[in-house]
Amino acid sequence: MLLPETERALLHRLATAQRDGRAPSMTAAAWRDGQQVWSHAIETTTDTQFRIGSLTKTFVAVLVMRLRDEGRLALDDPLDKHLPDAPVRGVTIGQLLTHTAGIASETPEPWWERTPGDLRPELADIVGEHPLKHPPGRRFHYSNPGFGLLGGVVEQIRGTPWPEVLQREVLDPLGMPRTSFLPQEPYARGTAVHPYADVVMPEAVHETGRMAPAGQLWSTVEDLCRFANLVAGKADDVLAADTVEEMREPRSAPSIEGWEANYGLGMQLLKTPDRMLAGHTGSMPGFLCTLWVSVEDDIGAVAMANTTTGLPIGLAVADLIGIVADHEPQIPEPWRPMADLDRSLLELVGPWYWGPTAFGLRLEADGYLQLGAMPGKGSRDARFKPVGDGTWIGLNGYYAGETLRPVRDEDGRLTHLDIGSFVFTREPYDPDAPIPGGVDPEGWR
Repeated sequence: MLLPETERALLHRLATAQRDGRAPSMTAAAWRDGQQVWSHAIETTTDTQFRIGSLTKTFVAVLVMRLRDEGRLALDDPLDKHLPDAPVRGVTIGQLLTHTAGIASETPEPWWERTPGDLRPELADIVGEHPLKHPPGRRFHYSNPGFGLLGGVVEQIRGTPWPEVLQREVLDPLGMPRTSFLPQEPYARGTAVHPYADVVMPEAVHETGRMAPAGQLWSTVEDLCRFANLVAGKADDVLAADTVEEMREPRSAPSIEGWEANYGLGMQLLKTPDRMLAGHTGSMPGFLCTLWVSVEDDIGAVAMANTTTGLPIGLAVADLIGIVADHEPQIPEPWRPMADLDRSLLELVGPWYWGPTAFGLRLEADGYLQLGAMPGKGSRDARFKPVGDGTWIGLNGYYAGETLRPVRDEDGRLTHLDIGSFVFTREPYDPDAPIPGGVDPEGWR
């Protein structure tokens, strides 16, 4: 649990957000190390359902990525491979997940969020006759109908309505009994707050039909803390940690003006001055919701309110994470030496040179290699994971996905490292190493 001072700071931030945002009711929770550690509700309870809006998209993305991991689809598959009567051609599953398919932001009129879903009974009805606003793959353009199409893909492959698939494959395994397709008591009623008077009006709430994958679900803060486990990559029984990490990778910048924000595979990404957050915001008429997770801090937070606009809930949730991280910084795991050492690996460590540039290569306790510029940090710093065949694969930075290969001569002597065809030598421009282009025969002078 948290210290009393931390809990008071969290409560103060929530109360300030509810007051300044003039939300009729608001609830929030914080998560750490896989467990909910704090929750509070104002004018409601923490077991009250709120509509979570576009956070639904991340749930749908999980279903799509499960299909990908099973080999049932690929991210570069065209949509019509899985939906033979797809109303949009020339777009891929991956583009739909990353909002780069170029599809319109909204359905043809009337406004889908405020009208019954049975007005659009077929997938073709949610995109209209001219769905593409941009060439596929060209740019980020947020598309609600795009996720309606992904829901159709899940149903086509599984042969079951996507809410039933979600219940069976995600909600039940994660233990989320208060997350549902339709509201279940107790649930908050959606409201709009007058912009110039402290009065409210009930908002119309509709079941959204074919557009449900874009924003239909209802949940509680306590259930969403369990979903935060998955966003953090701690729910391998539902989705492998490597796949979740892939979902959190930036795929497209929303705009030149907004480089602090990005989008992965069904996940929003937000870069604050102190940390990178992954999750999703959500809004539907009468409701606001945000879930963020800081993987590095192992902290997450969620908040929900029943107001249509006027409350910067995403920033409030980011602040909740910052309060926990700043008041109670994570205690690092103690350093421990390697349990088992392959002594031949010690030959790899130490200084290496890429041309005249010095690097240090360290062997870490988990068997990974860490390459870093000397002194300080550089643009080519990277961590490498052992493959098992005597090579390593880069995990980040410039060398992400590239192979580090120790190269030996006929006598078995280590001569150099090959990293993505770059030659690293023990001496700057070592004349005995096969440096592409050769080395001036007169050497340094």
